[in-house]
Amino acid sequence: MLQYPEIDPVAIAIGPLQVHWYGLMYLFGFVAAWWLGTRRAARPGSGWTAQQVSDLVFYSALGVIVGGRVGYTLFYNFSGFLNDPVSLVKLWQGGMSFHGGALGVLVAFGVFARKAGKRYFEVADFIVPMVPIGLCAGRIGNFINGELWGRVTDVPWAMVFPNDPSQLARHPSQLYQSLMEGLLLFIVLWLYSARPRPAGAVTGLFGVGYGTARIIGEFFRQPDAHIGFIAFDWLTMGMLLSTPMVIIGLGMMAWAYKKNPVPGAVTR
Repeated sequence: MLQYPEIDPVAIAIGPLQVHWYGLMYLFGFVAAWWLGTRRAARPGSGWTAQQVSDLVFYSALGVIVGGRVGYTLFYNFSGFLNDPVSLVKLWQGGMSFHGGALGVLVAFGVFARKAGKRYFEVADFIVPMVPIGLCAGRIGNFINGELWGRVTDVPWAMVFPNDPSQLARHPSQLYQSLMEGLLLFIVLWLYSARPRPAGAVTGLFGVGYGTARIIGEFFRQPDAHIGFIAFDWLTMGMLLSTPMVIIGLGMMAWAYKKNPVPGAVTR
């Protein structure tokens, strides 16, 4: 068993002001997306300007925060919201949902596309390859916070998390997810999107990749205590919400290659 590296969740404290590592992870994700986006925008014929990239990252950040909080409330804490509706805006108490954030970002893409005069999938396909960097950082933030730990196990790299009331050795599932949903998915999407693809194909691949990685990760992650397993003693809310992403993503890719020509392709 490995020793959990207890790291103070507060990265910087100046008097009453506290900056948490989890918040810094979000900031890192947005900055990384902006940096990678500006690099791609600088390529000849990209059709993007640095200002458009900055605006898109800003819209996406709003979508992540608003959608993530609303999604967490609806999917994971609706009863708590009914008891205390003001809890929806209590961001300092934690609670964000990827799937809610994803829906918020999809809306943000539409708002930006209309404002910038671009096609929807032109926007989505451009930015989604950068998203996994933020997911990678976010899961590391979960690990530092000692939250969303894994299921009980006896593997040599198991850890006991300080906040776990049972104090049992568990999978460091946050790190598994950081690698699968973050680093691995980023590499796949970055390489795939480096060449011209049909409109919607890159976005579809993101859905397939994230959904698959999340479903696999859920087999190692402990379900939320107030929800538990949805059915069969193995089906979790994360699996339930991720399965449509895989199905829709596959459908999008099939539709993209059938209906949309590959930019720059020669038609005979």
